[in-house]
Amino acid sequence: MQVFDAIVVGAGPAGSACAYSLAKEGLEVLVVERGSFAGAKNTWGGAFYGPVLTNLLPDFWQEAPVERPIFQHRYSFLSGESCLSVDYTGPRFKSRPYNGFTMFRAKFDAWFASKAQQAGAIIATGLQADDVLKNGGRISGIRAGGDELPARVVVACDGVNSILAQKAGLRGELLPGDVKQGVKEVLEFPPGEVARRFNLFDGGGIDWEFIGDCTRGLPGGAFIYTNKESLSVGVVVGLKSLVETGIRADDLLEDFKRHPAVAGLIEGGRLVEYSAHLIPVSGLGMMPRRLYADGFLVAGDAAALVLGTGLALEGANFAVSSGIAAAQAVLKATKESDFSAKTLCYYQKLLEESFVLKDLKTHQKAPHFLENRRIYSLYPKLACELADSVFTSDGKPRKRTWKLLREKMKGRVSFYRMARDLIEAARAL
Repeated sequence: MQVFDAIVVGAGPAGSACAYSLAKEGLEVLVVERGSFAGAKNTWGGAFYGPVLTNLLPDFWQEAPVERPIFQHRYSFLSGESCLSVDYTGPRFKSRPYNGFTMFRAKFDAWFASKAQQAGAIIATGLQADDVLKNGGRISGIRAGGDELPARVVVACDGVNSILAQKAGLRGELLPGDVKQGVKEVLEFPPGEVARRFNLFDGGGIDWEFIGDCTRGLPGGAFIYTNKESLSVGVVVGLKSLVETGIRADDLLEDFKRHPAVAGLIEGGRLVEYSAHLIPVSGLGMMPRRLYADGFLVAGDAAALVLGTGLALEGANFAVSSGIAAAQAVLKATKESDFSAKTLCYYQKLLEESFVLKDLKTHQKAPHFLENRRIYSLYPKLACELADSVFTSDGKPRKRTWKLLREKMKGRVSFYRMARDLIEAARAL
């Protein structure tokens, strides 16, 4: 029976990055993907940030199925029918096209997996990895579809619900408090309509995030991403809060779509996709203490390598970087003919030296801070009410903005409590 140099489970960004990096060095690599094709089980449709993929595949955007480069970031507070926004764009976004792109994972994953296949990796789709094989305590392959597939090392890139990471003893059951549920619709428009509605005549796109009434005060937010001729519209909400309140995420999405700041922009869009998925958001709090074992590595969402700060939600770039690091550790192990944890721990060392674990450590307090309900209820209301007073001319003498704020805060939140929240925000973000 053939023994593969590496079996990579999952053909997402982490899995394909790992497989491509190994195959181009001449290793025999098998990628096991449970979907009927790479990307079939991946419903994410948002933005990919950072140069990590460019370092692996220079100028990848010239052939990859990307939608629009992100030239503009917008953050909005929603309260009732009001909306207060902060908008930013800058020359660096346009001079560095790899800063960020909107894309559809179903298309992107298929393309990325094809690059791994061209490099020499074998892609086996429609095959579910059910368990790990063990030989004397060391992981020696996987059990999939009733077959035993041996390998010198297994790299688990099987997503947030990673079965293999649990079977390997690196993590326990997924807890509701560790994840958010995202629901998304893709709305299609006639050619040119997205550019017209969002004033995107420079070819770029917008990453637009919302907090406030769009989640009925629950921890989370909403988003709109502009694609070539469609919009990705959705909400992301803490699963624990949904369970406790009985609120349905798709009901929150309908609320969001009806908001006056949103309704006109999506009016007439044809629904072409609806999807839901879980996002690991607890960062270091849910990440396995070790990302390696004898003959085994875990990467991407399976290792909870997602950064959520409230201002940024990044995962695909962390997944690609971890996939590349996993490949480097496997190559080192191959060179030394040692696939024990003693050698494979090099993988975690690489992540600690890269932006991946450094960013997660920098923002390790963010998940706890983002559980503060005032961020999603009281403060968006205060911001919108203050803006309403500042921008309304009613023929009466104007008050100082500071006095207006004090009046809005009276009986709702103290200066001390607000100051404490600001201090916690500064420490977390």
